[in-house]
Amino acid sequence: MKKASVHTLGCKLNFAETSTIAKQLREEGFELVDMSVQSDLFVLNTCSVTERADRECRQIIRRVRRQSPNAYVVVMGCYAQLQPEVIASIDGVDLVLGTNEKFDLFAFADVRRKEPVPRIHVSSIAGAESAAMASSADSSERTRVFLKIQDGCDYGCAFCTIPLARGASRSVPMADILAQVCAAARGGYKEIVLTGVNVGDYGKKRGLSLLRLLEDIVRVEGIERIRISSIEPNLLDDELMDFWLEEPKLCKHFHIPLQSGNDRTLRSMRRRYLTDFYANRVQRIVSHSPNVGIGADVLVGFPGETDELFEQTYQFMRDLPLTYFHVFTYSERPNTPAIGFGNKVEPRIRAERSERLRMLGKRKRRAFHDSLVGRTCQVLFESEIGNDWASGLTEEYARVVVKSVSTLVNQILPVQILEARNDKCIGILPDGEISMEHSTRNSSCEVMPAI
Repeated sequence: MKKASVHTLGCKLNFAETSTIAKQLREEGFELVDMSVQSDLFVLNTCSVTERADRECRQIIRRVRRQSPNAYVVVMGCYAQLQPEVIASIDGVDLVLGTNEKFDLFAFADVRRKEPVPRIHVSSIAGAESAAMASSADSSERTRVFLKIQDGCDYGCAFCTIPLARGASRSVPMADILAQVCAAARGGYKEIVLTGVNVGDYGKKRGLSLLRLLEDIVRVEGIERIRISSIEPNLLDDELMDFWLEEPKLCKHFHIPLQSGNDRTLRSMRRRYLTDFYANRVQRIVSHSPNVGIGADVLVGFPGETDELFEQTYQFMRDLPLTYFHVFTYSERPNTPAIGFGNKVEPRIRAERSERLRMLGKRKRRAFHDSLVGRTCQVLFESEIGNDWASGLTEEYARVVVKSVSTLVNQILPVQILEARNDKCIGILPDGEISMEHSTRNSSCEVMPAI
């Protein structure tokens, strides 16, 4: 049996798509192995949101060439769609597939032999009207399924390459999604994570909506949790928010991209909201459910970002009740409007500002974890660490570890939170031996493995 390995760069949408491609490989008779193991075929699904993603792509290909010099190497995804000739110039690459071609690997690849010259099959994404279904149900994930419901984006933010790489916004048919949700329930999965480029835009061109889809998904028996990967603030209207907050199956976890905490930069970025609107969405959520998890994305060092404007962003994020955020350092992306903007921020200053916000984010996350101490949270256990530790997530997106001598994976159990430590919480099951009075500092929790 020939061996194949796959690797994903970027978002959970990419992960769901890579998992679907891995399933195709198994159906073709390949044994899936880790990329550290010598293989006959290697597939890399790329991201191109930042310059770092491009650089990581090159590093991985070089690593694979050293590990498996005779492997047939396929590169696909966003970076492949945007820069196919650049990828084809990397030593060892045999095949480059674009967005339209990536799910038809064996229509283009002859994995029996290395290509003398890399082949490129990348067609225009303009005019794409359908979105291919993708699911991580057959991946190594045993508890959660990442389900693609939407692809592409119509927004055209000044810094973003995604519309160039994935095309216009389009949605997976609702019947296909519900069929995958039912299949996940039959497979024993407890949580569905809905992914896409702009999930909140689901169904708009079909006369549908994300709310309508959620109303159908919550009726599927067996699925206990539904998580939405991310939603644009302007698409989080009151009706959707109220359903989200009231429906028990919907995780009380909102990831709402911000990008900047000052209106001047938001306008320059061509975002579709201003800071007052964003703050209103967050405050409305928290006023209903004070213990929710709320995450954000922020882009630092965008052209024209002065010291004063950055301080406005810092203070805005400091004062909002966010529980975590992802910090991205702006990098010039080819063919985006922002690449022609003046008043560039020096790379050194971009890095310094990014680090300040990352430190603020760590303090925010720690404060959120501290607020959970003494509470009992429902935890979906995902993995075992060593012989006596289990790790899982609360519905609010807090990482929790507990000591356990039995298998807890794929169970949702109440956990009493004893302590916040580093980037996680330490808890105990109701029938555990450690009480709140017996602090974890005085227990074997001191030898907890790194997670």
